[in-house]
Amino acid sequence: MTLRARSVLYGVAGVALLLLAAQLIGQFGLVGKTWPPLTEVVAFLLDPKNATLLGNALAATVSEAAAGGAIGIAAGIVLALLAHLVPVLAPGLDRFAALIDSVPQIALAPFLVIIIGREGTPVVVVALAVTFIVFISTNSGLTAATRQHQDLFTVLGSPRWDRLARLELPAALPKLFDGLALAAPAMILGATIGEWFGAKRGLGVLFVSAMENYRIPLLWAAAVLSVLCSLIIYGAALLAQRAVARRFA
Repeated sequence: MTLRARSVLYGVAGVALLLLAAQLIGQFGLVGKTWPPLTEVVAFLLDPKNATLLGNALAATVSEAAAGGAIGIAAGIVLALLAHLVPVLAPGLDRFAALIDSVPQIALAPFLVIIIGREGTPVVVVALAVTFIVFISTNSGLTAATRQHQDLFTVLGSPRWDRLARLELPAALPKLFDGLALAAPAMILGATIGEWFGAKRGLGVLFVSAMENYRIPLLWAAAVLSVLCSLIIYGAALLAQRAVARRFA
């Protein structure tokens, strides 16, 4: 058996054991009624009567995550380019990015609700979370070009913008996509946290409603949807990262 096949087999076996453990814990009530059997959660998800509620919530969360992610990616790249092209600004931008990341999202969201409203809060929370990750990864990637390549461009007398476009940006792409893979789960998490504070729709709203009304199957169904969505986005970002790494690394 090849190393890759063994790795896949171990991964599948680990997931299967985890799902089995979740089923048994709920089946035998080992932690109480708040942990239902996995089959009950799946049945709730597959029930056509719940499709509209769950589908609308998932669509709202994904759209907010996508909008906030796009803003965060653009902001992170712009800040990284600014720090790279104007070195005197780099220390200040590093501290600014670290400050953004150090503030807990759960503490920041109530202030955003007051400042920009409930509808815009999930998008901004996602954007702030993604900005830091993309800034760090892009900033690191812009210095990834080898010394030999840097010297070659210097000897050839390449202009600053030509060096950036032809050498530094391509060299930065693997690091950038590393950051995007790390930022993917943060998009769904940030959107859910933002929705927690009074949004009209989304998985975060379902979490709050299910807890307040003790609707355990709905709570777990929303959690499963958020996990699956995060895994799908992460998987897509990881595939893109591997393709970019093969081309530019």
